[in-house]
Amino acid sequence: MMNSNPNTRPTTGYKLTKEDFKQINRRSLFGFQLGWNYERMQASGYLYTILPQLRKIYGDGTPELKEMMKTHTQFFNTSNFFNTLVTGIDLAIEEDKGISGKETVAGLKAGLMGPFAAIGDCIFAALIPAIFGAIAANMATQGNPFGIFLWIAAQIAVMAFRWKQLEYAYHEGVDLVTNMQDRLHAITDAATLLGVFMVGALVATMVNVHFAFTPKIGDVTIDFQNYLDMIMPRLLPAAIVASIYWLLGKKNMTSTKAIFIVLIVCIVLGGLGIISK
Repeated sequence: MMNSNPNTRPTTGYKLTKEDFKQINRRSLFGFQLGWNYERMQASGYLYTILPQLRKIYGDGTPELKEMMKTHTQFFNTSNFFNTLVTGIDLAIEEDKGISGKETVAGLKAGLMGPFAAIGDCIFAALIPAIFGAIAANMATQGNPFGIFLWIAAQIAVMAFRWKQLEYAYHEGVDLVTNMQDRLHAITDAATLLGVFMVGALVATMVNVHFAFTPKIGDVTIDFQNYLDMIMPRLLPAAIVASIYWLLGKKNMTSTKAIFIVLIVCIVLGGLGIISK
């Protein structure tokens, strides 16, 4: 079966099936990041994910296939949790327009990878792990084993979401982009704001550091922790977290170096009896 539109280059007329969606999802879940590099980031992983379907659409070894393979090895980087949304829309266009949709596909990928990276990473890489991780960790500290099952259930739900979105995006095609365009910024801003609130809540509940140093002046004991609580409860944990954020903003500072600095400082101050848990 050939494409009947005279303005397009021929394709095989192949239409994706349920098995194709399963194959793409498996490759996306387990192989999308394997070819990551600093030059083109996720480009090779993107091509690997859809290469079997491209071969079915254009025919194996055809000039059209080679041209689209070159297109898909251009720079691409977005959220792992939303990449199959782009893939589904891309394949819907290529199925319909063939090689003549190359510029549309390239523009689509360039236009969507930024917004989807922001909203996907904000919600699925930061917000959900922070919420369910904090709940699970709090249960674990209380000896409640249900926390681990809650965490596993949350991750399974995220994987199910990633699995389902591919076929949805494929069937909706370009209309999905049109419908979502006005909502992307609003969703991103809302998720970011909620994430800020969650970080504040985690600082207040999970960072348990107190001043243990209580010097005496004559018969008067100075309780620094009590004075800090009178100014603002949990002020010391907030100051510690703010210091770490400041530290991470310094040149040549990495998260690994920051972790070791925090460990060393805590051991020294704890050993001197200045701070305690």
